[in-house]
Amino acid sequence: MIGSKPATAGHEKVSAGPFTGLRGGAFLGYRWVLLVFLLAGVAQVFLAGLGVFSLEDQGLEAAGDTAFAPHRDLGFTMAGIALLILLLAVIARLGARAIAGSAVLVLLTSLVQSLLAGLGEDHVAYGALHALDGLLILGIAACLFFWSWRREP
Repeated sequence: MIGSKPATAGHEKVSAGPFTGLRGGAFLGYRWVLLVFLLAGVAQVFLAGLGVFSLEDQGLEAAGDTAFAPHRDLGFTMAGIALLILLLAVIARLGARAIAGSAVLVLLTSLVQSLLAGLGEDHVAYGALHALDGLLILGIAACLFFWSWRREP
């Protein structure tokens, strides 16, 4: 108990004010676009596995770029989606955590992933970091998604 109110240790819904008009629409869009981003991330894992096993089983080592083309293309699309998430977080004024997390998503999807993938062609350790960064991206997006449900629309 804190005074006459029970201590809920952060389990209450947080509201920074009413979400109406443009702000409300941006907040709902933020939630939905995060869900699309997470589903695209699941597809990314599938496409990466498809690319790896296409290379191994089909003898496409020389044509590896074509085996990973869908994975690469969806990755660039996810970078654009991350930018949209950041824009919606700013418009909805969701707070420092949501905006910073969204900015980190943009940085990781648009810069770090491409850098690690390029370096991974010459050094396998960077390729492994590319995969770990992908998991980090999905983890951050999942946290942002679940935190958004703690806010009242």
